Amino acid sequence: MSPSRRLVPARVEGRIQGIRDVQVLLDGDLAAIYGVTTKALNQAIKRNAERFPEDFAFRLTEGEYLALRSQSVTSNTGRGGRRYLPWAFTEHGAIMAASVLNSPRAVEMSVFVVRAFIRLRDFARTHAELAAKLNALERKVAGHDKDLKRMFAALRALLDPPTKPRRTIGFGNR
Repeated sequence: MSPSRRLVPARVEGRIQGIRDVQVLLDGDLAAIYGVTTKALNQAIKRNAERFPEDFAFRLTEGEYLALRSQSVTSNTGRGGRRYLPWAFTEHGAIMAASVLNSPRAVEMSVFVVRAFIRLRDFARTHAELAAKLNALERKVAGHDKDLKRMFAALRALLDPPTKPRRTIGFGNR
């Protein structure tokens, strides 16, 4: 595996994609993270198929694969590219893959994979909480549009300088 193909732990999160309403890592990315070839990873999966039920790993459909290819630049299938549809690994499937590969790098990197999935889950939960708070605020303010406009107009009036010049008081106007 060439050093340029290896992924650093900080980039694991960026490789996780949403497919079929679950977060997954594709076989090529997982192989790069674990420091093995995609072929070696897929052979290990095939030899241990009973450890990878559908909720751990699944093969992409042609449509899913084409949708992914349209989102990123990949090689042509007829010119040294993929011959088979890629596997997608959920968090549990990625950990199981580390156990069947049983290489020191796979064990070490599986920790980073789990942490990346956890960070994405936390982000999604925070995002959902923020959206719920925004919706609640919108519901509270709804119906008060006229009152808010009047309040903002009054505030602007206080902040704007007076429009007509002030008359000076005293003997300077003679």
